[in-house]
Amino acid sequence: MGVLLAAAVLMMSAACTSSNGGETEASCVFLVHYQNHEYSDVANVDFTVGDKLGPATLPPCDDTPNDDDDDDAQTPSATTAYRVNGVDPGIAIAVGEEPNDARLVAVYSGNELPPEIKNLIKSS
Repeated sequence: MGVLLAAAVLMMSAACTSSNGGETEASCVFLVHYQNHEYSDVANVDFTVGDKLGPATLPPCDDTPNDDDDDDAQTPSATTAYRVNGVDPGIAIAVGEEPNDARLVAVYSGNELPPEIKNLIKSS
């Protein structure tokens, strides 16, 4: 289980940077705001999408600090939040335009995944 958790954290860390010809560029972490909670992406976990919960917000991403030309990066975008079967929405939700393309996001405590998500990873 420790290996799976370490792999999930490593994948999140790797998702925050990219390489471009030897230079490292920042890229935004996938974050979601829903009902006063901030959720982060959780990769490679089997989960079942439940009922539609309502609208969620993807905050703007400005991963190019001196580029004032990209106004779209400064505007939050809307998405739909769905319940994850067996998990309280205060811990994790799924987000996407449709249930079949939804991705799992969870509330982290520091770099720690909630125990309910660790259990999903264990059963994946």
